[in-house]
Amino acid sequence: MTYNYYATRFLISVPKIYCLPDEKIGMEVAFVGYSNSGKSSTINALTYQKKLTKVSKIPGCTQLINLFEVSPGIRLIDFPGYGYAKGVKNRKNYWHEAICEYLKKRENLKGLILIMDIRHPIKKLDKETIKNALSMNIPIFTLLNKSDKISKYILQITSQKILQDMKIIFTTCIQAEPFSALKKYGIESLKKTLNNWLK
Repeated sequence: MTYNYYATRFLISVPKIYCLPDEKIGMEVAFVGYSNSGKSSTINALTYQKKLTKVSKIPGCTQLINLFEVSPGIRLIDFPGYGYAKGVKNRKNYWHEAICEYLKKRENLKGLILIMDIRHPIKKLDKETIKNALSMNIPIFTLLNKSDKISKYILQITSQKILQDMKIIFTTCIQAEPFSALKKYGIESLKKTLNNWLK
């Protein structure tokens, strides 16, 4: 099955996971990661729509779960970034906790796109997110975003080290590839993964 991601449209924004659409209808893939990892930019790059999802210059501003519909019943879920909440100290880990709860309860979730800044990979909450997904047998595809910020030589070395580190930490191979929302690098790999999950 191949989807036309260019036709993706905004569906709805919700404040809590219990406000999400009926999980018995359709399929979905969630996009998660630290604030400022480039989640919104990644969805815009995937869909070739510059303003489909708002890209904030200030980490922690987005406080709603945004849903996008690729085709009827096929959804992309954009969670607010975790690890930072502007002006609300006690909500620093709120969205990470919400994501972990979502992973446990959402039966129509077909996969998790975890976005990391390649220059600051596998941080604490990323590790916990991966462990939670693995415990629920949820497929994970890690995008090593902002790969345009480093040289090709450093990119190759860094990518290999990240893969090795993840295999040591999680004792299993996790799919991870360099990505650049800015330069549209890695889009085809992302599409292929999504299509496989959403068969």
